Amino acid sequence: MSKTWDAVIIGGGAAGLFCAGVAGQLGKKVLVLDHAEVLGEKIRISGGGRCNFTNLHSSPANFLSLNPHFVKSALARYSSQDFIKLVQTYRIAYHEKHQGQLFCDDSAKQIIDMLMGECAKGKVQIRHPVVINAISHEAGEWLIQTDGGVEHSRSVVMATGGLPVPAIGATAFSLDIAKQYGLRVIDPRPALVPLSFTSGEFENLNALAGLSLPVRIAAGSKGDRYGACRFHEDLLLTHKGLSGPAVLQASSYWAEGEAIHIDWLGAVEANGQFNCDDLFNHEDNRLKLTENILASVMPLRLAKAFAEQKNLLGRKWAEVSKKDRQALKELITNWSVKPAGTLGWKKAEVMLGGVDTKELDGQTMMSRKHPGLYFIGECVDVTGHLGGHNFQWAWASGFACAQAI
Repeated sequence: MSKTWDAVIIGGGAAGLFCAGVAGQLGKKVLVLDHAEVLGEKIRISGGGRCNFTNLHSSPANFLSLNPHFVKSALARYSSQDFIKLVQTYRIAYHEKHQGQLFCDDSAKQIIDMLMGECAKGKVQIRHPVVINAISHEAGEWLIQTDGGVEHSRSVVMATGGLPVPAIGATAFSLDIAKQYGLRVIDPRPALVPLSFTSGEFENLNALAGLSLPVRIAAGSKGDRYGACRFHEDLLLTHKGLSGPAVLQASSYWAEGEAIHIDWLGAVEANGQFNCDDLFNHEDNRLKLTENILASVMPLRLAKAFAEQKNLLGRKWAEVSKKDRQALKELITNWSVKPAGTLGWKKAEVMLGGVDTKELDGQTMMSRKHPGLYFIGECVDVTGHLGGHNFQWAWASGFACAQAI
């Protein structure tokens, strides 16, 4: 008789390894299979090589899904604080970089080593590289046919991630298995990805490449797949247009053919540093040059570009009509630009869409139609904001699944 596993986990990334370690330490017999020569590559390259492994403020509000309530159970049962305690147990030094984002002080490899250590504690077997030819269900058990033989298991956990960064082996395997078993899949598309722009949109801003500043950015609408968003984030001007965290955040909500809207003063105003109306109406500004007034709240180069765009460069504020002041304010606080598209899967950090959450039990991650078939991590229609939330979903969904298998 061949050995029957409690769970075979397909995918040795963040969600798969974490789920395996937790389940193994609960006494389950677990096998992890992966097609890659080296495990955890997406972890290794994340966060500039230091892995933004969670966010102090991670909550359901930080995730996109057609069913926004789906994440609540898993996130409540395994929080960012729980993962931080695990990181501390391994004495991994870390720091908060921005808005609750936590990074390793040293290397993302520390997180990979930690996950492998947790698997070792749980006596998890890991095999790679392995080619999986088929997954079937017969006589009450799951059969996983590989190039090394057939594995028998009481459950199968799909944790192969999404489509971003195909160069490190990303595939649609989990989505293919979902479709094979009749589960609905929300069409995937790149997320947390730079947006491309036509050159004409930035004729007046080409000289500003390399400039970075905090802005308020808005994208999407109530009628779009995931609704609308508004973020206070840093924006980077490049030779090709716009980039930086602000644009990456907006990309998850942006729909083709729509514009994104930028309030270049919004982030500063939100911090209580000034009032926009006061800036444009204050009597003390009468004898100041237009660009110098703007430069009090934004980089001088950008201030000059906006003043020039409205033919106000070098003009004293007292010489500017009320109509022109209003036009300048509108330009700066509601700047609209229509992206041509995204830079695609090669540049995307995560995937939007995936296995429809209506097909899964939110407490266990198991298919409602097929007992013993689970989906965790990025392959599910749950996508986090920038800043460690997607890793937190990997840990939380993996933990919920591990309790059930």
